[in-house]
Amino acid sequence: MPQFLAVSQGCIYIITIMPEDLIGKEILGQFRIIERIGRGGMGEVYKAEQPAMDRVVAIKILHQKLAGRKDLLSRFRREARAMSRLTHPNSVRVFLYGQLEDTGQLYIAMEFLEGIDLAKNTRKYGPTEPLRAAKIMIQTLGALEEAHEVGVIHRDLKPENILLTNQGGIVDTPKVLDFGLAKIHEQKMRPDSMILTREGMVFGTPEFMSPEQARGETLDARSDIYSAGIIYYEMVTGKLPFPKSKSMVYITHQIKTPPIPISQRVPELNLPKELDVIIGKALEKDRNNRYQTATEFAEALRALLPADQQAGPMHAVPGAEQDPSTTINTSTALNNSYESNSKTQNQGKGLVITLLAIIILLLGTVLWLVAGKTTSNEDNEKIQVVPVSLPDSSKD
Repeated sequence: MPQFLAVSQGCIYIITIMPEDLIGKEILGQFRIIERIGRGGMGEVYKAEQPAMDRVVAIKILHQKLAGRKDLLSRFRREARAMSRLTHPNSVRVFLYGQLEDTGQLYIAMEFLEGIDLAKNTRKYGPTEPLRAAKIMIQTLGALEEAHEVGVIHRDLKPENILLTNQGGIVDTPKVLDFGLAKIHEQKMRPDSMILTREGMVFGTPEFMSPEQARGETLDARSDIYSAGIIYYEMVTGKLPFPKSKSMVYITHQIKTPPIPISQRVPELNLPKELDVIIGKALEKDRNNRYQTATEFAEALRALLPADQQAGPMHAVPGAEQDPSTTINTSTALNNSYESNSKTQNQGKGLVITLLAIIILLLGTVLWLVAGKTTSNEDNEKIQVVPVSLPDSSKD
């Protein structure tokens, strides 16, 4: 297969080109390749049709040079198997994966999506309104939560890997791409950015990697949460939380530089101060001080939404328990509602007691008048009035 060298930010990439005659051919006995829709240093992406299922799919075929890497083959199968179990509506669906018999190349067939990724959306339309961005991120975090539960960590979450689509007429439906496969899949690079590689394995994008990732430590789900925080930050400000720098300098920023509070990054946007706390926690340098799960982060963002939308059907956290520390506004609202109801009930009780007392007094007056009439002709006879005990409303 023909190869050529590509140089970016001082790094040399060997790019292998798939034969053009693959277009129009049938592979795996069920897919017919329509066109190539993407190309990168790690492989190519094709649009294909699957006649038996009457659907269009996207097929990623990795370069043949990776076929001899047993470590990659093992990890690919393990993580592709995990991806195929993901059912969240905001995760890309995987239909089939394996190895081509004739060339030994790895492939993965997944749903074909049309839309715009968050990076292009920001470049094209500018900053996203905070509440709209919150709804998008809540759904994204729902996809992350499910993946984390089955042991899949993205490791390279960035705006380019989140595609905004229109699903069933529902706009702003994000789809998270490349779960756990970022290290062996081709990557889309933003201008003036680079992807760190080691022996052909991608392990992160400096602008969006977590501090522990920048230090080369073992990663867990909280690394993705940090990356999600930066993505939200960029969505609503159009900027990263650190001074503009060359790509490699961002590694130092991630480790040492405190992020600029989101409300101060672009003052003319007048972003709500609540975002400083919510996003600030996601961007804590120490992962133990961050949200510990994607669900916690989603619930904190949900508090930004109007009350009538907080309880709506949102894909982010199905059946998740709420963390009291991230639902302060909701809890306060519930307490205020309870106190209001209690006051109303007490006022109702007082009104009933007052009416009852008036009725008893009227009844006593009538009885007194009747008794007085029957004894008006009797001399020196005293009229005795029996006192009526009224309920003491202060006891209730």
